[in-house]
Amino acid sequence: MARGRIRAKIRRSHLYTFACGKPRTSEEERPHDFKGPGFSRIVHCNQPHMHTKKPLKYCSNYISTTKYNIITFLPKAIFEQFRRVANLYFLLAAVLSLTPISPFSAVSMIAPLAFVVGLSMAKEALEDWRRFIQDMKVNLRKANVHKTDGVFNQKPWMQLRVGDVVKVEKDKFFPADLLLLSSSYEDGICYVETMNLDGETNLKVKRALETTVTLDDDESFKDFSGIIKCEDPNPSLYTFVGNFEYERQIYPLDPSQILLRDSKLRNTAYIYGVVIFTGFDSKVMQNSTKCPSKRSRIEKQMDKIIYILFTLLVFISCISSVGFIVKTKYNLPDWWYLQVPDKDGLYDPGKPFVSGFYHLITALILYGYLIPISLYVSIEVVKVLQAVFMNHDIHMYDHETGTPAQARTSNLNEELGQVDTILSDKTGTLTCNQMDFLKCSIAGTQYGLRASDVELAAAKQMAMEMDNQSQNGTPRSWRKSEFTESEIELETVITSKDGDVRKPAIKGFGFEDNRLMNGNWFKEPKADDMLLFFRILSICHTAIPELNEETGIFTYEAESPDEGSFLVAAREFGFEFCRRTQSSIFVRERYPSYEEPVEREYKLLNLLDFTSKRKRMSVIVRDESGQIFLLCKGADSIIFDRLSRNGRMYEEATTKHLNEYGEAGLRTLALAYKKLDEDKYSAWNEEFVKAKTSIGGDRDAMLERVSDMMEKDLILVGATAVEDKLQNGVPQCIDKLAQAGLKIWVLTGDKMETAINIGFACSLLRQGMKQICITTMNTDAIVQDPKQAVKENILNQITNATQMIKLEKDPHAAFALIIDGKTLAYTLEDDMKHQFLSLAIGCASVICCRVSPKQKALVTRLVKEGTGKITLAIGDGANDVGMIQEADIGVGISGCEGMQAVMASDFAIAQFRFLERLLVVHGHWCYKRIAQMICYFFYKNIAFGLTIFYFEAFAGFSGQSVYVDWYMLLFNVVLTSLPVISLGVFEQDVDSEVCLEFPSLYQQGPKNLFFDWYRIFGWMGNGLYTSVIVFFLNIIIFYDQAFRVGGQIADMTAVGTAMFTGIIWAVNCQIALTMSHFTWIQHFLIWGSIAFWYLFLLVYGELSYALDVNAFRILTEVLAPAPIYWTTTLLVTIACNLPYLAHISFQRSFNPLDHHVIQEIKYYKKDIEDRHMWRAEKKKARHKAKIGFTARVDAKIRHLKGKLQKKYSIASNHSIPQT
Repeated sequence: MARGRIRAKIRRSHLYTFACGKPRTSEEERPHDFKGPGFSRIVHCNQPHMHTKKPLKYCSNYISTTKYNIITFLPKAIFEQFRRVANLYFLLAAVLSLTPISPFSAVSMIAPLAFVVGLSMAKEALEDWRRFIQDMKVNLRKANVHKTDGVFNQKPWMQLRVGDVVKVEKDKFFPADLLLLSSSYEDGICYVETMNLDGETNLKVKRALETTVTLDDDESFKDFSGIIKCEDPNPSLYTFVGNFEYERQIYPLDPSQILLRDSKLRNTAYIYGVVIFTGFDSKVMQNSTKCPSKRSRIEKQMDKIIYILFTLLVFISCISSVGFIVKTKYNLPDWWYLQVPDKDGLYDPGKPFVSGFYHLITALILYGYLIPISLYVSIEVVKVLQAVFMNHDIHMYDHETGTPAQARTSNLNEELGQVDTILSDKTGTLTCNQMDFLKCSIAGTQYGLRASDVELAAAKQMAMEMDNQSQNGTPRSWRKSEFTESEIELETVITSKDGDVRKPAIKGFGFEDNRLMNGNWFKEPKADDMLLFFRILSICHTAIPELNEETGIFTYEAESPDEGSFLVAAREFGFEFCRRTQSSIFVRERYPSYEEPVEREYKLLNLLDFTSKRKRMSVIVRDESGQIFLLCKGADSIIFDRLSRNGRMYEEATTKHLNEYGEAGLRTLALAYKKLDEDKYSAWNEEFVKAKTSIGGDRDAMLERVSDMMEKDLILVGATAVEDKLQNGVPQCIDKLAQAGLKIWVLTGDKMETAINIGFACSLLRQGMKQICITTMNTDAIVQDPKQAVKENILNQITNATQMIKLEKDPHAAFALIIDGKTLAYTLEDDMKHQFLSLAIGCASVICCRVSPKQKALVTRLVKEGTGKITLAIGDGANDVGMIQEADIGVGISGCEGMQAVMASDFAIAQFRFLERLLVVHGHWCYKRIAQMICYFFYKNIAFGLTIFYFEAFAGFSGQSVYVDWYMLLFNVVLTSLPVISLGVFEQDVDSEVCLEFPSLYQQGPKNLFFDWYRIFGWMGNGLYTSVIVFFLNIIIFYDQAFRVGGQIADMTAVGTAMFTGIIWAVNCQIALTMSHFTWIQHFLIWGSIAFWYLFLLVYGELSYALDVNAFRILTEVLAPAPIYWTTTLLVTIACNLPYLAHISFQRSFNPLDHHVIQEIKYYKKDIEDRHMWRAEKKKARHKAKIGFTARVDAKIRHLKGKLQKKYSIASNHSIPQT
């Protein structure tokens, strides 16, 4: 960068990135005229003490993203826990356990609740502590702040105040929103990276007001003061309106002088700035929004099951209460030994209904074990551990970037196994977002021989077709005449691609054509046009050069990968952009001699920046001869509309080339220029200055109108074609996802031709697939209501297409829907969106082109709400954030477009191909694990809870529990919780390789085979059966049996302990039968839980507390010596699990699921011994997809079979003997 003391007058602009030297005008210095609400902020520069009192007291620079603080943690965290209806129930039961109504001791009710709630709160505290630590790392960063007398001291960020002057050095983040005063560059510019704000990796240029650029050292701030009057805090990153009063002058401020918090200073030694917005007033914090709360469908269904169990709980409590009322009224007076009524009035034959009410409350507490208290916390633990395994999956680790997969939330793990539709971005998601300059058209001539990936795929397909035809016995003469031209094209493509199998040695440059390399273009007939083409590439941009000192080669920080590839191409053609100042661009040109480069300066007069609305950018420059040029590049449709009559010489040839490039899946831009007279430019520039300095809401419109005046009558030079390569493994991944039964929609901002060809490259589209293109017609001027006419036309297209799909009789027919953003705007309206969705659902693939970020989110919402099925959105850029947050599951790709998508996502991966493993393996596992885990939880609690009800009825509805309180406390928390957690973490119906080989297994999730109501009620029925067996077998055996050596019969504690032993054995053996995959961990936890029960009885029986409940040495002296105890345990365990064993045996034998067949094949090693059977099973189990490479092959096979059948039919007809 130039360091000379050249102080060019600065053009200020709201719309344009750069503006350069010009004569000073009084109009330009006019301040903004704003009044009223929204523009009340006043900042006293270098006088932060002025902002300690209202009304000028503003918020501090301390930021916090935590949910809690020391004061609010307990009340807020407790509120969060007791929003769950189950926890609220257990809280009420714990409170009532302190009263005489409770059938249990207080400790047995309070301890489990305290453990479960405490564990959940500890998890919340840990997560919030991590957020607090992260916040404090930011708050305690150091900033150089002006103290007094030109002295700068370091201060933590959180102590910064509005009005402070700060010095920020290279590669440091800005601590607050600052007004740029000066920089290490003489002209007051600096370079800023805003990736943390908008996800863009390119550098932005900011510039100081010319009046403050002299404040370029510490001493100069000794007596500095000024006043800033500006807009109030707001979330708009790209706008700023304010005035700066300095040295009795008022200067207007715009976004080009504002440095936003969390952006980084790059390529600049230091800057000075004054703090305008601090803390939560800063624009980045104004933009911070809470991620939408997402809950999985299984979790919502689980709430319904809990309501069912609550209904059952209330029902049996009412039965118990009615039974108690009857007993109290009619039987209790005869039982004189009970001394009724009691002193608490709980058993009063004179007031049976009051006693019945008390008993209802007792029963509600007594049967509370129907509700699994540890369910929520167990699921949280399981999901966190599942997320850990995902994060450490080496097969989802990107070695190139060192990026692992990241489960940013563990709440949605099981949703990964139930996805129905994937909505994907294209650029950077399916493609690499790394552009290679591949081809170009200059002055109507094509250059560039290297084939694109799409061309190579097409060539291979052609080769396959030709080979197939030769095998079909087609006469040689026919084949030759039919494929001569194709063979020539095929040979060209394969030679150009495979002649050099190495990747391009130069990143961003895959061009191969000696006609343009090493100065050979001098010999071309239209060298003057080529010179202009190369100069447009090297001058028309906003990039910043960086010299690699090791290689001596310039690299470029560009606004987009396309622009970077243009500059690399220009460098390789001999036009090396080497430096820029605010007013000039310097290009090292190998012209007129290729061996002796000459550095030329182009004065940058104006830069009209690229926007999605303009779809073009232009620079106005003055060359060393004084000639003024406008150089323009943009979308071909935009440029062609602005060509002059004399500038259309190459339009026809260039249009043809652009179409070919689009068919090859390349991204294209057209390049044009025009020469400007000094007088015409000056007149236009005056209009331009007036538009820029105008005050009012129509300023942008005025600027657009003035820009349009200049960007007309252009002369076409040529066009560029860059390849946005497919990411590694994308076609294979899409093929596997299609075989898994997933629907894939592509939402992209690219034009239709490019998107279609990328669709062919990744097998979303294939030859023979019927394409339905919904487009907007051009309305005639005579139509009274053009919008209504367009809507009717679109609706007619949708209706006809839907009818065509319905009438299609070929079961193998596949349809692809292709629609652009303009048409989508109409179809997303309420009166048409459902017809559009119905059509889209009937198509095998859907591609939406030219869509805006908002449209991506609206399409996602339409699919999610319209189908009622689970959607997954995947993208890598800031423009994908809305789509990612709107979908049921959002997946971000950590790519070249920053981390904005990742920060908004639920799961993050480095490449699209990892989505295959994330869904087909981890999603499948997590869905089955969580579903089985929840079903088992309800099974074991019903089995346990109903035995309490049976005994209470057996004991005259007395409210008496058969179990010791400590047994009940340990049941959910210790004795049965760890095996079920191991089920949720380690269970695998098949291993990961089989999941990938049999992707159709994934459909078990979307079909919800393992958590439908049939299976849920089946498990509940199993729990009911288990409770009946456990209770009645124990009661029948122990009722009047003298089971001890001394002839004693069993008391309530002995029966209860025997019954509890049967429960522990039954439910733990049940989970062992449920599991398909065992490790030593599962064995340890299942059998260890049973062993712990006996260990507990051993220890508990020796404690003095056991005397209070008649359980002293209950195992060693009462139960263990009695053979009947062990026999009963064995009998109960077998009887409880026998029906389930019979069920799974019958199912595996006569109605096996897909994974049952695979398990059996793997067990008998048939996959190794009989590969033919293994392949046959793979083919049979494959989901019949209509997209993907496999579908393409299947279509080809059907085509060949049809041809063969037709051939044999003709041959057989010819062989019939003539009569």
